Amino acid sequence: MGNLLKVLTCTDLEQEPNFFLDFENAQPTEAEREIWEEVDVVLKDAKAILDELQAYKGAGPDIREAIQNPNDEALQEKAWAAVVPLVGKLKKFYEFSQRLEAALHSLLGALTSETYSDPTQHLEREQALARQFAEILHFTLRFDELKMTNPAIQNDFSYYRRTLSRMRINNVPAEGENEVNNELANRISLFYADATPMLKTLSDGTTKFVSENKNLPIENTTDCLSTMASVCKVMLETPEYRSRFTSEDTVSFCLRVMVGVIILYDYVHPVGAFAKSSKIDMKGCIKVLKDQPPNSVEGLLNALRYTTKHLNDESTNKTIKSMLQ
Repeated sequence: MGNLLKVLTCTDLEQEPNFFLDFENAQPTEAEREIWEEVDVVLKDAKAILDELQAYKGAGPDIREAIQNPNDEALQEKAWAAVVPLVGKLKKFYEFSQRLEAALHSLLGALTSETYSDPTQHLEREQALARQFAEILHFTLRFDELKMTNPAIQNDFSYYRRTLSRMRINNVPAEGENEVNNELANRISLFYADATPMLKTLSDGTTKFVSENKNLPIENTTDCLSTMASVCKVMLETPEYRSRFTSEDTVSFCLRVMVGVIILYDYVHPVGAFAKSSKIDMKGCIKVLKDQPPNSVEGLLNALRYTTKHLNDESTNKTIKSMLQ
């Protein structure tokens, strides 16, 4: 474990995991390799998906013209021709979410297995898999940030579905119908209807993992998530660790991963991340976020405010609520 830096353990009653998780350079051991390679195939496509989503402009002007001039056939055809390839992209993003969920299942299977006695050992000794898990969370929050600021996505898809059903009623052959059949269109529509579709996919996927693995105590999964949150927090607030990041991007990566695992924990744990019995130091995590330049973390604070499940529960500590106001 040459790349791990052990320091004095903290004096909190609940001892926090204290080791350096190498998000920049962790490479798979032989034991990790099979799952690592399987997940790597998915993650290789993640950057291209984000680039395509970031460049997604939508067919708004063409759609508006077509709606304002319903009898102008040329404008209807122009809008349809603009929307069909975009729907192909939206389908591709949706299908990627399914691949991502499958990759998450593989990683959770490894990181919660009985190979090691506790989640700290898992994350410390299976750093390459922990890094991939972090990369999935980072991608998820980034995807949802981009989707939330792009209303064209839902507008384009709604127009596609309305036009398609009108074509069917009028028995007009629709080029592009093969792209997305009705059942798939319903699933895609539900996916994009959610404010944070990728996060919902991961939350549902994690919950499904827990329910499908009844022989595995739920704590194996929730402790894996809370430990990951603690590791990120400790690395961000410990100058000795933070100085080992070779890029400032790793700081924002670490912050995003911390928030991602908190949200997952909040969905999967019966009482959530904000309860007294939660194994995540929420005050500490929020403080770490608030210690960053404000414009760099507002989106992450909003993710905690608006996409968690238990923040507004009666049992949530008032100090935590006021920290997020």
